[in-house]
Amino acid sequence: MQSKHLELSQVGIDFPTPKGPFTALTDVNLKIAKGEFVSLIGHSGCGKSTVLNIVAGLHQATTGGVILDGAEVTTPGPERAVVFQNHSLLPWLSVYKNVELAVKHAMRGQSKAQMREWVMHNLELVHMTHALDKLPSEISGGMKQRVGIARALSMQPKVLLMDEPFGALDALTRAHLQDALMEIHANLGNTVIMITHDVDEAVLLSDRIVMMNNGPAATIGEILEVDLPRPRERLALADSPAYNHYRHEVLTFLYDKQKKIEPVSQHRKAGSTKVKSDNKASKSSDAA
Repeated sequence: MQSKHLELSQVGIDFPTPKGPFTALTDVNLKIAKGEFVSLIGHSGCGKSTVLNIVAGLHQATTGGVILDGAEVTTPGPERAVVFQNHSLLPWLSVYKNVELAVKHAMRGQSKAQMREWVMHNLELVHMTHALDKLPSEISGGMKQRVGIARALSMQPKVLLMDEPFGALDALTRAHLQDALMEIHANLGNTVIMITHDVDEAVLLSDRIVMMNNGPAATIGEILEVDLPRPRERLALADSPAYNHYRHEVLTFLYDKQKKIEPVSQHRKAGSTKVKSDNKASKSSDAA
């Protein structure tokens, strides 16, 4: 494994609060090879998005730092493209124009013909050339995410950062986009860091799964190497002992080693009491 492509070293971050600094992350150490697909998984509040935002340059680490190809990451840059759960397309621009906007930024000085060729190339990668003149309001949620991915890829990033990109989609659309992402990753060999809450998605897509401990002061709990041959076929993997072993390892970490019990709010307790009282009243009325 190439260890000097992307490195997080002793990364920690504090956020100011009225009661003093809140330590969200501490002592996060991770080396990612060029072309590797890494998933971050963990319970809500474990700092997954914070890690991603630090790599993106959207947050500045309080301690430690991030090195990409020998240069420290301190601000956002085109070599690190982000795909969020919300596609963030500009609603008044067509599919083509949304991608073109990124291309104009990434290919300054190039001819219009070269830019158009690059826009079309990236729309072809996500199978969206048929809808290039449509507005975001005229296409489905899955298609919007495909355009968002095309826009990110058009920047020719060294690292593609994805924050639950398929979390808001139905299961079938999600499966199609997972397949598309595997195809893109195979063709481009780009480095991908993806946040997910879906264990099956993490095992299907990843070379390694980084499992985060619960916060506050969250850090990496375990890292699981996923040694499954590529290309991966989801139907074939469903009966694979190796696939199910990896799946079991992640589930064990999340629901045994890192149990997270949500506290019951006073409002919910009061509501529960009211329901019980209403039920008693209802039974008394029925008896009468």
